[in-house]
Amino acid sequence: MAIVEPLATSNTQGPQELLLRSPANGEEIGRISVTPPEEVIAAVARARDAQAKWARLSFAERGAKLETLRRVLIDHLDDVSAIITRETGKPEMEAVAEIVASLDALLYYPKHGERLLRDETCSPHLFIPFKKLVKTYHPRGVVGIITPWNFPFSMGLNPGAQALMAGNAVILKPSEVTPFSGLMIADLVREAGLPDYLYQVLPGDGTTGEALIRSGVDKIHFTGSVRTGRKVGALCGELLVPCTLELGGKDAAIVCADADLERAVAGVVNGAFFNTGQACASTERVYVLEDIADDFERALLREVGALRQGPPADTDIGCMIWDRQLAIVESQVQEAVRDGARVLAGGARREGEEGLYYQPTVLADVDHDMRIMRDETFGPVLPIMRVKDEAEAIRLANDSDYGLSASIWCGDHRRGLEIAKQLHTGCAAVNDFGGLAYGAAEGSFGGRKASGIGYVNGELGLRSFCQVQHIVVHRFGAKRERAWYPYTQKNLDGIKGFARFFFKSFLGRWMA
Repeated sequence: MAIVEPLATSNTQGPQELLLRSPANGEEIGRISVTPPEEVIAAVARARDAQAKWARLSFAERGAKLETLRRVLIDHLDDVSAIITRETGKPEMEAVAEIVASLDALLYYPKHGERLLRDETCSPHLFIPFKKLVKTYHPRGVVGIITPWNFPFSMGLNPGAQALMAGNAVILKPSEVTPFSGLMIADLVREAGLPDYLYQVLPGDGTTGEALIRSGVDKIHFTGSVRTGRKVGALCGELLVPCTLELGGKDAAIVCADADLERAVAGVVNGAFFNTGQACASTERVYVLEDIADDFERALLREVGALRQGPPADTDIGCMIWDRQLAIVESQVQEAVRDGARVLAGGARREGEEGLYYQPTVLADVDHDMRIMRDETFGPVLPIMRVKDEAEAIRLANDSDYGLSASIWCGDHRRGLEIAKQLHTGCAAVNDFGGLAYGAAEGSFGGRKASGIGYVNGELGLRSFCQVQHIVVHRFGAKRERAWYPYTQKNLDGIKGFARFFFKSFLGRWMA
């Protein structure tokens, strides 16, 4: 069953049409037309006009518009949840979690945007008190956002809210696998009364995404796979378009000998199987201390055995969203079993279901030569590896091409924090799910190594949608600077004397 089917068209000059099917039951859920490159260029031109007016509004005025959007979203919570569930097959609880994350973005950034983006002033230490330095944040202009299929609503609205609050216009290219959540954002924006063409949604496939990058936008915010992210980054580099790349992960969980077993098991299971494991910050490998490994595995299997899987209504775990990703999950598990891994739970598609259901799977007897421990799985699979001590767990956790997030389960949260600091990840959590870092708006979410470039959310994420400008202001002093023309021996001797005194004395270090 293909989730996305290109349709033949009798009009060779018209846009390509795609038919979309539900991953839960295979039924047709709608069709979209692929936005061609010339329409992308036209959309960017419209966005520029809208952005110029939007940028002139105060932070308070922009925030008021976004707060209206938040109220409209609350009014349509059930409608949005139904659309997310219909095109992803995820349980309604997980659909609502997406909406809650978006509601929080529409609450947090209007409230704190001005504080985070207001001008900052300081005195350059070499020129106190004669000059001051002003750092100011300008909107970049038109921001292109390219989103994945696993969180089709929040991944479009969350960075969009930040870009809008910073004074930009937004063009969203949702995944062709789940385009209707993105189109719903456009409906909500219109109902909220945001200016025309300020937030546009252009459905389409990879050709639309490439056209957006080439269209002259002022920034690209991409969320997706490492493979596609490399292509996006290369094209942005060629065109000198600033970009944020929020890519994949192979997040590790370290379970220490003194961990609260009940919380650790519940947290690891949630981290591994939330959204059917289709999250960049999913828990994809566990390193458990030998002393408690037997107890941990028994408790974890009880927890996994109690999970309900099936269609979205009254269930814990839904289906895989994309048929191509399901094939990747199957191949990784089959290869691991062939190489000696032992299946403790699951390990195959769910029988009797029409949709893309893969059972919650737990593997033991794995090692770091297996693809299941090295490549991103992006599905409901949890391999467990026993280690002799915390040092070995840290070493193995860092033995990865990825560096997005991690979780440490430890009886002493202070020691857990010290372990977290030793991990080569952009984010981490102690006694909690590592992906929670995405939901903490005061922090910024981003990865190291192949997990991406740049940040979303928080101060760093919001400021990434801005062009920073530094302005030096001369306040008072001599008519001419000593280093200006004409160069004289007197001025040269004066600068040498200053250098010898200032950079050798305590005064220079104190002022710096």
